[in-house]
Amino acid sequence: MILYKAEDLGAFVTPFGAMAEQSSGSAPRDGPLAGLTFALKDLYDVAGIVTGCGSPRWAQTHGPAAENAPVLDRLLAAGAVLMGKTHTDELAYSLLGMNPHYGTPLNPRAPDRIPGGSSNGSASAVAAGIVDFAIGSDTGGSVRLPASFCGIFGMRPSYGRVSLEGVMALAPSFDTAGWFARDAALLQRIARVLLPSWDDETDDMPSRVLLAEDAFERMNAAPRETLWPHAEQAARVLGEPEAIRLSENGLEEWMDVFRVIQAREAWNRHGDWIREEGGNVDKGVYERFLMGSRITDDAFENAREKREEITARMNKALDDKTILIVPTTPDIAPLKTSSPSFFAAFRNQALSILCIAGLARLPQITLPITVHGGAPLGLSVIGPRDGDAFLLRIASRLAGALGIEAQ
Repeated sequence: MILYKAEDLGAFVTPFGAMAEQSSGSAPRDGPLAGLTFALKDLYDVAGIVTGCGSPRWAQTHGPAAENAPVLDRLLAAGAVLMGKTHTDELAYSLLGMNPHYGTPLNPRAPDRIPGGSSNGSASAVAAGIVDFAIGSDTGGSVRLPASFCGIFGMRPSYGRVSLEGVMALAPSFDTAGWFARDAALLQRIARVLLPSWDDETDDMPSRVLLAEDAFERMNAAPRETLWPHAEQAARVLGEPEAIRLSENGLEEWMDVFRVIQAREAWNRHGDWIREEGGNVDKGVYERFLMGSRITDDAFENAREKREEITARMNKALDDKTILIVPTTPDIAPLKTSSPSFFAAFRNQALSILCIAGLARLPQITLPITVHGGAPLGLSVIGPRDGDAFLLRIASRLAGALGIEAQ
């Protein structure tokens, strides 16, 4: 169902549909994604077009891409038709979906609220029904959070499962591809195209179902009261739920580990460009890069060691048939009119939940399970490392059993 016209969304970098004729000309009519349309986040290369990465100055200082990113080629070879490139937060270094240069794409399910980012345009286009699916990227939550805010399905695959060649890197040890859809079945069809291998075993019942108590405690009280019964119901569909506390010292500590590594990796990757061009970059993004420049080698190595301890802890908890249920975000999308201090506090609160899968390199799917205060609120399932196919079957089972669909 189309809720808005493309021109109402503010989601597209390129004119909507301008790429369709070119991409549909070679699309196989019998491909697994034949007849479907999609949008592509402006971090992915399209041959002959400058990859702008949400930054006018980046676009001015970089030439057109020589070839398509492999992700794009896979989708086109599967028969999907590209309708355009979508906006992102500048250099993908934000979770809000607000870009001072290009504006804030509409959240079709809560127009007075932010869409979330950094894959803001991709989430907006799918939630509005303008395209069937969209490609984003997820470093710290940039698919999962906007999917929850916009009331759609979103997937972050296991780290390293999908090629990021031809995609702007931010923090390479966290960066993943990701995708949005309005139903779980399509989420799985896209995965069959993008994942390099697929496990077709029929067993899709987990051996254990864990509810992360400390993750739910990071939510605000009212939305937690709304979400918790849905989490328990989802857990019971899959088995007998067990409560678990993930972190001995609190998820805030895990968030700090994530932020140190992410910021230093981002500076290592883009510091030279930021030194020259940082005055042209959004103030908040610029300050996050500068934070990375101040992280010492010792602090960086210490955080990386803690990350491996976290990974070992998560791998022990999640064997090859265990599912972990967590909230996707601490609350519904904030109002666009919220203060900078509110946004900053919300970002930290959200990262303390979103960092779990990123630190441990695990796949995560967010499902549009409910509404709170008139806006969507997602619930997530996290699976074992490289258990992407298993996790997708779990998401489909939950969607079918609970009647979950885009909000």
